[in-house]
Amino acid sequence: MGKKMQKAGVLGLLIGMGASVAVGQSAGSSATSSPADALPPAVKVYDVGPDIKPPELLPAVWEVMPADLCNQETDGEVILAFVVDASGAPRDIAVAKAQGTSIETMALRVVGKDRFKPGTLKGEAVAVKQVVVVSIEGCLDAKSDGAGNKTTVFRLTAQPVQNFWLHAPTGEAGKLGNLRSGASVDTPGAYKVGGGVSPPVPLNQVKAKFTDYARRKKIQGSCLISVIVGANGRPLNPKVTKSLDPGLDSNAIEAVNKYRFKPAMKNGVPIPVMITVEVNFRLY
Repeated sequence: MGKKMQKAGVLGLLIGMGASVAVGQSAGSSATSSPADALPPAVKVYDVGPDIKPPELLPAVWEVMPADLCNQETDGEVILAFVVDASGAPRDIAVAKAQGTSIETMALRVVGKDRFKPGTLKGEAVAVKQVVVVSIEGCLDAKSDGAGNKTTVFRLTAQPVQNFWLHAPTGEAGKLGNLRSGASVDTPGAYKVGGGVSPPVPLNQVKAKFTDYARRKKIQGSCLISVIVGANGRPLNPKVTKSLDPGLDSNAIEAVNKYRFKPAMKNGVPIPVMITVEVNFRLY
């Protein structure tokens, strides 16, 4: 999954032991698990901009379970908004569109254990807003306690991948308070191909399915899907930019969500990019 995390010995290396969460554990609408995680109201928080150098994530390694030992594999992506304080610790973590899933709970654990080289203003450490898409791969696993009682837990099967947005969303959706209440989030910032950015390379392409209605009405042609390919090669937030038919559009998005890519690169580093995918529907 995505690029491999750096090896042990790197400054700031953290070991996330016991990387599992109980299935059904609610993530809640806020990522804060205790009052200590909240940033004091008097602290000024900055957006990333020309004068603000963004925080730099320090490498972390999580304990993972071999995927071939899984009973039920599952994965997903979670959008989190938070603040990196002047010490490099995450604060006020919030889930966008919280649903209380085990994937969300694991993503919250990952970001909660993150440590950063803090953002700076004129060389001085300051608190800076961040938005990240956390990609989680794991499985459901049975676990017994000392009394023999069995529970189902979610375990990581690969290192989490974190794709940080280049700039925070604008408007009401960009406010952390709204994210805590489950507001929608704008399309994240991403690079465009060109100017030293290589395009992502498709590793597979899933054929979109016709609908019975489209067959009866003999609807054919193509629709265009705008999608971000993350640094892990997975599609994110596909949207129809040229419609063909509502049912076919929906099937096109479903197919694009199953695409996998060799990610775009800039200076030898995988990065998220925005691309447009043409999905064709032909009856003959």
